[in-house]
Amino acid sequence: MKTPLFDSRQVRRAFSRSAASYAAAAQLQHQVEARLLESLDYLDEPALKREPPQRVLDLGCGTGSAAMAMQKRWPKAQVLAMDIALPMLQQARRESSRWNPFVRTPQVVCADARALPLAEGSVDVLFSNLCLQWIDDLDAVLAGFRRVLKPGGLLLVSTFGPETLWELRDAFAHADDRPHVSPFGDIAGFGDALVRASFHQPVIDRDVDMTHYPDLPSLMRELRAIGATNALHSRRQTLTGRARFSAASNAYENLRSEDGMLPATWEIISAMAWAPEAGTPIREGGADIAAVPISRIPIRRRG
Repeated sequence: MKTPLFDSRQVRRAFSRSAASYAAAAQLQHQVEARLLESLDYLDEPALKREPPQRVLDLGCGTGSAAMAMQKRWPKAQVLAMDIALPMLQQARRESSRWNPFVRTPQVVCADARALPLAEGSVDVLFSNLCLQWIDDLDAVLAGFRRVLKPGGLLLVSTFGPETLWELRDAFAHADDRPHVSPFGDIAGFGDALVRASFHQPVIDRDVDMTHYPDLPSLMRELRAIGATNALHSRRQTLTGRARFSAASNAYENLRSEDGMLPATWEIISAMAWAPEAGTPIREGGADIAAVPISRIPIRRRG
C-alpha cells in the first residue's frame, strides 16, 4: 500500500495544539476567507433566482469565523462548522456563545474531509478556506464534495499553490535533504480535478500575497501558532537541530529586503463551481463513469 503524503494524525495534533492561538495569528487566512466570503454575493444575483440555502457546510472551519459569518448572512439556514481538530471546534463554540442566545448558531461537527458524514445531496453551499492543501487525494475529496452537494449546489474553496513558502523551502534545502514544506498542487491540476469531478462552470482565481518577518524564528512561530507545521510522512522525526536551523537561517538571509524584513510568499488558488445534475458521469481514467439506479433499468421478462 502506498504511504500517504500526509500524516493525518500529525495534522490533527498540530491544529488541536494551535486552537487557542489560531484566531490571532491567522491574519493571512482571515484575508483569504474575507475574499472568499465576498464571492457569496453572487448567490444574491436576481438573475439566478435562487432560494436562500437551507444547509451550508464550512469545511475545515478552524475557530468558526466563516461559519458564523454565513449564519449571519442566512439566519434560517443550518450552518455546519466541520473540522478534524476537536479543540478548534470547542474554540468555535466558545466564540459563537457570545451571540444573542435567541439567534441560531452554527452546529459544530468533528469529522475528516475525506469521509464526510453527510447524506447524499444534502448541502446547498460547501465552503472551505485553506483546507484542501492537507489532502492527499484531491479527486477523492472532490468526489465526496459532489456527493453531498445538491444538484446545482455551490462549491467555494481555496487552497495554496506551489509558490507558497518557496523561500522557506529553499532555505531548508541548504540544511538537509528532508522536506520541511509541503508540496502544493498548481492551478491547472486543481482545475483538471474539478472537471474530472464533473463540476460545472468552474471559475478559478490565483492571487499572490506576501508577509514579512524580522527573522526566521518569527515565521516559524507564526506557522506553529496556526497549526501549519510539517505533517509530511517523510519529515524528519527528530528536532531540526541548531546547526541545521542555523544553515537554513543563513540561507534565508540572502532574501532580506531593503526594509530589513524577510519575505514569505503565499500563492492562493480559489475556485467557484456548481455541482452537476444527478446522474452526471464522473471522469475516471479518461472515461465517463455513470451511476444508474437499478429501478431505472428496464427489465424484459420472457414467457
